[in-house]
Amino acid sequence: MAQSLKFEKEFVQTSERVKSVDLHPTKPWILAALHSGNVCVWDYQLQKIEKSFKVTESVPVRSAKFIERENWIVVGADDGLIRIYNYDTLEMIKQIEAHTDFIRNLAVHPTLPYVLSASDDKLIKLWDWEKGWICSKVFEGHEHYVMQVAFNPNDLSTFASASLDGTLKIWNVDSGSLDFTLEAHPKGINCVQYFTCGDKPFLISGSDDHTAKIWDYETKGCVQTLEGHTHNVTAVSAHPELPVISTCSED
Repeated sequence: MAQSLKFEKEFVQTSERVKSVDLHPTKPWILAALHSGNVCVWDYQLQKIEKSFKVTESVPVRSAKFIERENWIVVGADDGLIRIYNYDTLEMIKQIEAHTDFIRNLAVHPTLPYVLSASDDKLIKLWDWEKGWICSKVFEGHEHYVMQVAFNPNDLSTFASASLDGTLKIWNVDSGSLDFTLEAHPKGINCVQYFTCGDKPFLISGSDDHTAKIWDYETKGCVQTLEGHTHNVTAVSAHPELPVISTCSED
């Protein structure tokens, strides 16, 4: 039976583009990173902006994430810097010269004090905030921009990366080594996410070839290609309970 979907609320913020959003795990907040260099926090219950602040004057902010355990927001921008803010006071806690090119994406480890950063310099870096935000590991191997990284919820010692080189790579956090590579798409990959169907783990990837693909994590085979978009697929998301996958495209 087809699912019926409807808009519950609509939020409007004047900006050139919204580059990323993140949901706070306990507060009714949506975090938006903006092409204008701003970051804002929406209260979706009150339908108003809770907080807004300027991160950069001249370059976009492409990724912003809540770190709820520390009351922080971590931000990655096109100037290659990672900035950490206290979201109660909006004080900047730390600024890190992280990459030599755009920072495309950040991922926060669910239990350990780690943040992953993915960049156009083709590198992924692991940052440990309990050790003063040192870069504890660098993951090399992609041949083009690294667009997204995602921790594996079923094995938190591993994560996936998506790159414009057309590959998905699975990495080991502890050893810093590459577990395996999927030659996933004939064009660049913009996004990747883990999800589980029953007890079986899968990956979903979205690409500039206008498709999304579902991968059996155990056999490493493509089990489904989702077609229908007429332009680059830029975001994918699997519902945590329903058998529903959402894809977003530049079409």
